[in-house]
Amino acid sequence: MGIRSDGDETVEAVSLFSIPGRNGKPPPMSLARKIWNRCRNLLPVQGFFFDRPLVLLQSDDWGRVGLRDREGFDALGSAGLSLGEHPYDLYTLETAEDLSALSQFLKRHRDATGRPACLGMNFLTANLDFARMADEDFRTIHLRPITEGLPDPWQRPGLFEAYREGIDAGVFYPALHGSTHFCRRAAERQLAAGGERPALLRTLWKAGTPYIHWRMPWIGYEYWDPELPADERFLSADVQASLIGAAVGIFAKFFATLPRSACAPGYRANRDTHRAWAQHGVRVAQNGTGTFTPPHLDDFGILHLYRSLDFEPALGEELAADACVRQAGEYFAKGLPLIVSLHSINFHSSVKDFRSRTLTLLDEFLSALEAKYPDLLYLHDGDLCDLVQFGAYAAESRSAQVAVSKRRFTRNSVIQR
Repeated sequence: MGIRSDGDETVEAVSLFSIPGRNGKPPPMSLARKIWNRCRNLLPVQGFFFDRPLVLLQSDDWGRVGLRDREGFDALGSAGLSLGEHPYDLYTLETAEDLSALSQFLKRHRDATGRPACLGMNFLTANLDFARMADEDFRTIHLRPITEGLPDPWQRPGLFEAYREGIDAGVFYPALHGSTHFCRRAAERQLAAGGERPALLRTLWKAGTPYIHWRMPWIGYEYWDPELPADERFLSADVQASLIGAAVGIFAKFFATLPRSACAPGYRANRDTHRAWAQHGVRVAQNGTGTFTPPHLDDFGILHLYRSLDFEPALGEELAADACVRQAGEYFAKGLPLIVSLHSINFHSSVKDFRSRTLTLLDEFLSALEAKYPDLLYLHDGDLCDLVQFGAYAAESRSAQVAVSKRRFTRNSVIQR
């Protein structure tokens, strides 16, 4: 592959096919991929750093139905499922009232420019069409896009209007999560195999619940099939491109805009995922927590962001504001944005009131942050992308000065948290 010029440094790039395997033949692609990933981690990447505290809130699973409220709880209980062992047994679907409370909360938290906090909401663009599937005795998976409403018999009066009101108010920022969240190929394989697993799927589907992941991890994530060999788990590039293209089309019709940011279900994304996102206008890829990785661009021009803090009161976590502020300080000291991860379940209230505790704890955290860092700015993914690309971002409030610097790092040098 020759020499690649990377700014003021020159890096010797490695060709996979120059590495001999057994008998002098090229190595198998699985081995070649491992070798390339190892070499890739040694190559310098240009990261972006910021001179003032930046805070982003990213949240997954919006628009995805789960337990169908009390009726679903009772139906599954009658079918022999004892719910409540894990918080995600009680994952339902946000209501208009949940979104109203969340919107009002975000409007109360303002940054140094007077701009409100903004929640990046990663949406699933389809749900299972339970009524149509019931007509076929749940032998086949059919989807209902959110542009056609929620699947029967789900009801959420005013929900879609509440999404749009929060977006118009600047406190919600829609982004792409996917279509189903689970791996359709994995589910279809189980349906064909017979046994306890498809029986569990059909029990859930009859009650209007698509899946409960902790009870059935074999259902995987949208682009990732967990029970195949390790180097075959990601769906092919063509299949991923088709799924992402369909999801983007529904997203664009529903929100009247293309998604600029995306987060793969379960954070399971590979180069094929990123390529397909880029081809459909996505410019930001969200990644999980666990490292102090700076924002950086990949070969497709996508800005990769890495979450800093898991803030999940619904999961029973102890989340003291002072400890969260200390952790935030570690990111700010390194010139990194603080990206807070919290899933939609934290704002649900129709079966169990997760919302009240979440808003109380989040209020304590954000208030403490605002007091300690009066110059902090609340941004969303699109803002940060603009800031990196253009040196500024659009805001209705007064403009804020943010200096962006670039420094080289290698993935191997990233500090694990």
